Amino acid sequence: MTTPPNRGGADGRTRASRSAQPSRIRVGRRELAYLHQPGEPGRVPLVLCNGIGSSMELFDPLVRELDPGRPVVRFDVPGIGGSAQPKLPYTYHQLAFTMRGLLDRLGYARADVLGISWGGGLAQQFAFQHPWFCRRVVLLATATGMCMVPATPKVLARMLTPRRHRDPDYARSIAGDIYGGSARTAPDTTVAVLHSSMRATPVRGYLYQLAAIGSWTSLPWLPMIRQPTLVLAGDDDPLIPSVNGSVMSRLLPRGQLHRYRGGHLAALTEPETLAPVIDEFLDRD
Repeated sequence: MTTPPNRGGADGRTRASRSAQPSRIRVGRRELAYLHQPGEPGRVPLVLCNGIGSSMELFDPLVRELDPGRPVVRFDVPGIGGSAQPKLPYTYHQLAFTMRGLLDRLGYARADVLGISWGGGLAQQFAFQHPWFCRRVVLLATATGMCMVPATPKVLARMLTPRRHRDPDYARSIAGDIYGGSARTAPDTTVAVLHSSMRATPVRGYLYQLAAIGSWTSLPWLPMIRQPTLVLAGDDDPLIPSVNGSVMSRLLPRGQLHRYRGGHLAALTEPETLAPVIDEFLDRD
């Protein structure tokens, strides 16, 4: 059942942020769980795209630091979190259409998009596929898919299963090696972010996400993304080596690189450092 969007100004924002109860909506053949923080009427919403194996609660720390008047929409991809398990694998192309359908149902005519890691691929696809609908793009700790400068084999091997999302002790033991930055000295904070959802990551849903990115790359058409794009790259990110941010920002006609001190999940474990950068970029004329 779909919950109608609340556009009730400051009171609506307070209710949305305090309750944080996901709603459900059917878009085409897909049933999605989503959260809608309406923000101030008339402002362009920011759509958040999760990393692999993660539900929309992953973004809680960042959302708390962003401008509270900014409308925010986040959702669980099929097979993850509260969204229904799909019968068949899907592609980024298909999921970008689903995102557009969700925003149409919420009454938005235009949107900004932010994607982290796996979700950064979806953000690129959405911007390329819906150029007149997508206003600005934020690419956070992400790359161009299968045609990228890869992580080390050891790091990639640990990404083949969702164990770190299901086993907090295991996640704590490998956090520094995979995520870098503050995860090397304070792994408990990283584990708390990864396990912010009460639901365990389903193996099939995780494998579908791996399949989606394993056959995808944005490299040939990245220069066709004409929207202003902020590329955020950490200087200690074992999963997405920093050079990928440089490559992307040079290929994007209106790309801007912001290199920060930290690891793969810095925007979630230390959101106060990057939220102002994101807000400033999104609010430019």
